[in-house]
Amino acid sequence: MTRLRWLPVALCCLLCVCAQGRVVIPVSSPDQVGAAVCPETIAPIEAPFEMPQLQRPVFADRREDISRRGARQNRKCTAVIQRCIDRLSAQGGGRVIIPAGEWLTGRIILKDGVCLHLEEGAVLRFSGEIEDYLPAVLTRNEGIEMYSTGACIYARGARNIGITGKGTLIYPDVDTPLYKQMMSGVVVEQFVDMDSPVESRVYDSVHNHDGLERGARLENPLFHPEFFGPVECSNVLVEGVTFRDSFYWNVVPTYCDSVIIRGISVYSTRGRTDGIDIDSSQNVLIEYVTLSCGDDCFTLKSGRCEDGIRVNKPTANVVIRHCLALRGPGGLTCGSETAGFIRNVYCYDCVLANVSNGFYFKTRRNRGGGVENIWLEKIHMTGLKNAFGWDMLGSRTYVGNLADRHPELEITPLTPRFSNIWIKDVQVDSCQRLFSIKGIPETPLEGLHVNGMDASCVSVGSLQDVGLMTLENCQINTL
Repeated sequence: MTRLRWLPVALCCLLCVCAQGRVVIPVSSPDQVGAAVCPETIAPIEAPFEMPQLQRPVFADRREDISRRGARQNRKCTAVIQRCIDRLSAQGGGRVIIPAGEWLTGRIILKDGVCLHLEEGAVLRFSGEIEDYLPAVLTRNEGIEMYSTGACIYARGARNIGITGKGTLIYPDVDTPLYKQMMSGVVVEQFVDMDSPVESRVYDSVHNHDGLERGARLENPLFHPEFFGPVECSNVLVEGVTFRDSFYWNVVPTYCDSVIIRGISVYSTRGRTDGIDIDSSQNVLIEYVTLSCGDDCFTLKSGRCEDGIRVNKPTANVVIRHCLALRGPGGLTCGSETAGFIRNVYCYDCVLANVSNGFYFKTRRNRGGGVENIWLEKIHMTGLKNAFGWDMLGSRTYVGNLADRHPELEITPLTPRFSNIWIKDVQVDSCQRLFSIKGIPETPLEGLHVNGMDASCVSVGSLQDVGLMTLENCQINTL
């Protein structure tokens, strides 16, 4: 066993540990996990922390087929879909059926007791017209609350809602007014006045921040709509469907409780297209999911900077199992929005292939909160840049001199900390660097424990500002 205490200030340490004999790791292959092998039943949830046995929401036996309520293929049918949702919810719930065919819609708002069900062969395509995502609704964009487009499928304060079936949802195209009006090129905390009331943070392209109408749309841009973005909801189910071609985050439960995401696929490789973002939500099961993304695949967040501390809601009690990541900068990422804390996460029996960072932990000195109590077990990784990466300082481009390692800064409520991460039974077929750790000098990474690893890498990597780190039963082969 090797122990590393806090490294000297100027030291960048390389580490190589080899056990006697071959370490045998019981991991799955890509064809044993992911959406293609999702079973019908949900197995009991096991975790190294207290976790409820989540159950699918129960929907009433009522059905509304949009084709029988006036919807026509390749014509915008937002109003028809929404009337079906509203009617069923008022009656106590049921399923809105999207039958096979090509359907066009604007923003849909799910309500209590309603499941949007896409039958096999159904394609639900979302409009790129700005007016189809107004009026502005409460949302959270990169950890800061505001009013803007919200999501293509939105809900707020709803209970027992779902999106299910074998159909496909397609995000608006880039060659549309919605995309061209989007905010870009500016860090969100540098654009939004976080001292202002949330109700005044309106970004809908037609109002200024005092609520007065404005003629020039480009003076007040929109923020990207998420694909599915429930806010303050409970008993949420996303199962079986495929999300395609987003240019922003795909499945994003925010301030939600009791969420099941299973058997879905996300194929969105353009732009900042996270696959699944769990944002300040708790009691979440993610299983048998396949993600191919332009940005991070499985992502955990809890608010940014002062606004995240004001909200003060953690992401907690998350189980990710039997999942497949095929492309993206991060396989499983914690951060960089960490203000409300991310804790109690158990990821096991997953395969991460051809992502830049298998497990990616990131924050900044001004993000607050942190990450603690993370368990990673029975993981198979291949074709990576970094198997395990920590970037807690960021870039001067976005956070200025806060990205400078020295001088050490005073610890404040905005200083994040990472601790208590257990890694067990990991096989790394190939990577450039096994570890790439850049901590914060005043709050170094503490309590990183690895037990059981067979890794092949070009370089073991580098460690900077790390406290206690232990490795046991590890075989690391440098290529």
